[in-house]
Amino acid sequence: MSHNKRLKTYPLTKAKHVKVHGRTNHTRTPLTLFWTGSGIELNIKGSELWIEIEADYQVYEPWISIVINGVPMSRLMVTAGRHWICVLRGLNPDTVKNVRVVKDVQPMSSDSRCLLQIHALKVDGELLPVTDKSLKVEFIGDSITSGEGTIGAKEETDWVPMLFTALRNYTAITAEALNADYRVLSQSGWGVLTSWDNNPHANIPAYYEQVCGVLTGERNEALGAFSDHDFTSWQPDVVVVNLGTNDGGAFYSPAWTDPASGKVYKQRLNEDGTFNEEDLQDFESAIERFLVKLRTCNPAAHIVWAYGMLGTPMMPSIYRAVDAYKKRTMDRNVSVFQLPNTTEETIGSRSHPGLSAHDKAADELTVYLREILKR
Repeated sequence: MSHNKRLKTYPLTKAKHVKVHGRTNHTRTPLTLFWTGSGIELNIKGSELWIEIEADYQVYEPWISIVINGVPMSRLMVTAGRHWICVLRGLNPDTVKNVRVVKDVQPMSSDSRCLLQIHALKVDGELLPVTDKSLKVEFIGDSITSGEGTIGAKEETDWVPMLFTALRNYTAITAEALNADYRVLSQSGWGVLTSWDNNPHANIPAYYEQVCGVLTGERNEALGAFSDHDFTSWQPDVVVVNLGTNDGGAFYSPAWTDPASGKVYKQRLNEDGTFNEEDLQDFESAIERFLVKLRTCNPAAHIVWAYGMLGTPMMPSIYRAVDAYKKRTMDRNVSVFQLPNTTEETIGSRSHPGLSAHDKAADELTVYLREILKR
């Protein structure tokens, strides 16, 4: 391979006009990518671009997607270590290319060595400014929002990073349709009150105010994952919450015993198979508390509780909780939206919604959000 003598290396702090997507800490030496959908975006007038990337993991390796001029061009596993990856080469040096490098996998809370960082760039041209979109959307959710199951054959059942995608996902599809910048905070199996297996510590609201508090380990602590997030740095116009699927699943899962305290947790079913009213009330109270937190952190955003891609057993409770919050606070900038259910034809891998299910959900959510934003 011939060597491009025009390539120049820039630490990320010295590279002008690099736009960062996703919640992160306050340093670019290096830039740590925590959440799915996070990454960098740049406009390059040149023919070749490399990124110096570093990854670490015990079990769950990170994956990235490379998007050029709005079209996904490649997707790859980032193996452990620090190395250079060629993003593009041989293109017309006189045209401007929009390039995004996107983290495809959610933060893996069970792998304390989970790490993905960008150190530097090599370019043979110039970097030009990337303009901000006029709209900002934040998505909060579980495996559906993490894009689990949107890639791979329906027969795939392994829980592996390969079967997560940030782009074949209602979050990215909706954001593109709205021409919006967006962020995602999501964890597979987690809920607003409890996880699918009744673990009450696996709930998104408890960690929402941190940079990426769902992670564990001393290195993530040193990187600022557990620090308070600066909400003034990025205020969304819309917050979409897609939680409740795992809370519903907890009613049908075995009890969970806290290994530290020995306390047993279980969302209960009545003898006739209906949900226990006390446990439903706990779920609804958790929604109300989270809405209060979301409003405090995002005072001007419209909050949409969107739910339904894997059934709607919790929908009556969600409606009751949102209505109770609105009556108590007089906050009218909150609503509920039912997402279209996944069918046998639209199911993906791991019994999760496939790409066609996400396309349909994004189409309907986009229409709804456009109407909301007109008001």
